[in-house]
Amino acid sequence: MDAIILAGAGNTGKLREVSTAAAEATIPVAGRPMVWHVVSALRKSRYVGRIIVVGPDEVARVDYGIEPGRVVHLPSGETMIDNLLKAVDYAREQPHVLVVTSDVPLLTPEAVDDFIERCKPFEADIYYPVVSKETNEALYPGVQRTYVRLREGTFTGGNLALVAPEALRRGRTVIQQAFLMRKKPIKLARLLGFRFILKFVFNRLGLHEIEERAATVLGCTGRAVISPYPEVGIDVDKPSDLELVERVLAGKNRAASGGAGPQA
Repeated sequence: MDAIILAGAGNTGKLREVSTAAAEATIPVAGRPMVWHVVSALRKSRYVGRIIVVGPDEVARVDYGIEPGRVVHLPSGETMIDNLLKAVDYAREQPHVLVVTSDVPLLTPEAVDDFIERCKPFEADIYYPVVSKETNEALYPGVQRTYVRLREGTFTGGNLALVAPEALRRGRTVIQQAFLMRKKPIKLARLLGFRFILKFVFNRLGLHEIEERAATVLGCTGRAVISPYPEVGIDVDKPSDLELVERVLAGKNRAASGGAGPQA
């Protein structure tokens, strides 16, 4: 399948304190632009073919060191949903495409393949990974994430999704709202309805209820997929995140070269 990397964000937030890169995707992480690490994970996935990167000119200049034609660059538009739809229209006709943000440099091909395999038993327009707090804390103690407490446990969302192109086109406006609210649980609950606010406040919401309500509001079917890989959700949007991923990748590099040292 085609994979789409959304790399249109400018470096205008907290990361500006530690990097002068114009685009968030080109901020150096372990000596490489952040988006380079995401492409590296996707190119090694057994499910991903072509990789479509949507971003400004500086992102187009990143050298991924792989065969010509495997990575395609599209110029970014005004909004993230504009970028997504542009890439979806460019992608080959296929039931689903994989959508990933450019700010998850710890992403691994194993995490990508595991997510796609966990989607296979179900039929949905959109599949979205969630990771339990216990899994995050076990592998990355102290990592700062936004969590939602549900009946099945306490979860954080991932930064990739398997989506049906036609569902995106149909639900453009509402999907954009939901995406912008993905790290604001109360606002997302308001979008889903008052009953959901009450259930959320009293920790009575379940994954299946959210899926059913989202299908009504968004006009497409969704499926939450519990992933055992925290790397799908550890994004870099502040200096402490950058410090964490630098430390983890440095540990992996030492291990790969025969050295010792913790990875997190």
